[in-house]
Amino acid sequence: MNTNRFTSVFANDLAEYVKFKEQMGFYGRSRITYLRRFDVYCSTRNLHHFDRDTVEGWVLNELKSAVRCRSWMSYIRDFGKWMRTHKDRDAYVLSDRWKAGFTRSYPYLLASDEIEKFFSAAAHTRAASPWAWQAAAFFTLMHSCGLRTCEARGLLVDQVDLDRRSIDIVHSKARRSRRLPITSDVAAVLATCDEASRSRYGPRESFFISSTGAPVGAAAVGVMFNRIWDQAKLARPTEGKQPRAYDFRHHFAYKNLERCMQEGVEVDAMLPYLARYMGHATFDSTYYYIHTSPDFMDAYSGLVTKSNKLLPEVGFQ
Repeated sequence: MNTNRFTSVFANDLAEYVKFKEQMGFYGRSRITYLRRFDVYCSTRNLHHFDRDTVEGWVLNELKSAVRCRSWMSYIRDFGKWMRTHKDRDAYVLSDRWKAGFTRSYPYLLASDEIEKFFSAAAHTRAASPWAWQAAAFFTLMHSCGLRTCEARGLLVDQVDLDRRSIDIVHSKARRSRRLPITSDVAAVLATCDEASRSRYGPRESFFISSTGAPVGAAAVGVMFNRIWDQAKLARPTEGKQPRAYDFRHHFAYKNLERCMQEGVEVDAMLPYLARYMGHATFDSTYYYIHTSPDFMDAYSGLVTKSNKLLPEVGFQ
């Protein structure tokens, strides 16, 4: 059934594709919005072939609206891959030349002793707000689960299951959701934080809150990270990148794969799990986090070449 009301000759294919993506855990509305626009474009022009003229014609038409971000092109590219695999081996896949160029920034690489000192200080945070007891839990989630800052801030109480030791990240980047298992140690830190917040504020919706009971703001995270960093008497670089909370996510990615290498685990076989755990839409995003590790660079080139042959193209974008 075409529940998304596609009307072009590709209506059933588009509906099947959207259902496929939802089964893979991708519920983003942005994808459907742009696929509907493509559908209307094809309907109004009576287009019947998913070929280069059709796809690039739509792309050029969309670019007339002067949209700077080109992330929406990934939707029609991924649909083309799905079409080629399931419907039409001659279906056109949008060329990578349409990707917008940009420069990746490099993170501050956290050292093990810096992390240890940071969390020792976080356990004794001096703050006249809930950060006094929730700082350790907040940054533990970023460090131990590789969460984005916004994911930790947006976590709700009913998305934390301490009995089953899991947390639900709902409608994160591109509105993707995922359930993450957590260790007993992380669960214990969260339980201590939750108990302290309940005793002082009673029932609440957000797991991490400000002194008014509202969700934690983005600016507050940076302020507290810097305060704890200084409280731990950690040095700051005189030039180059400065440490920030998001660097815990980088550390989580490359340290997990470095650990696999050290333990003799097939790294390329672990990439799909790491990508899904971190909520990445593509493996390119995971590679970005990996390549920031100086210890991983020697194996990086070979891993990328081998993984591109091993990993499935459809379903992870």
